[in-house]
Amino acid sequence: MKNNYLPRNNQLTGFAKTMRKNPTDEEKKIWYSLLRYVTPKFHRQKIIGNYIVDFYCPKLKLVIEIDGGQHNSEECLIYDEIRTEYMKDFGYEVIRIPNYDIIHEFQNVSIYILDYCKNKSKELDLQFSYNQSENY
Repeated sequence: MKNNYLPRNNQLTGFAKTMRKNPTDEEKKIWYSLLRYVTPKFHRQKIIGNYIVDFYCPKLKLVIEIDGGQHNSEECLIYDEIRTEYMKDFGYEVIRIPNYDIIHEFQNVSIYILDYCKNKSKELDLQFSYNQSENY
């Protein structure tokens, strides 16, 4: 299934818009301090099939998920694994970052994400930039 077409459940459009307007504190921090300044461009609350992913970069084939404490339950871990496999079927890598790490280790999380994006950009022969480089 590795193609450029991503299925989209249009019934999720309203919910995705609501989620974009009301992000969690951790999503705000990742977006306003980091991902909005990265090229290739990221999108927030992207619908892929029957799922809404937190952050999505089509050129890097990357999904970044921000996981709250509820993701530690066995039921959520299984659900997250199914979601991850679904994204991988379309050739997307999924990075999962716990809220705890964003709150307590933001600089390390930022370095990890930026290094990943920089290396993936190089691998795909894409231009990478981060306009807030003094934070990196």
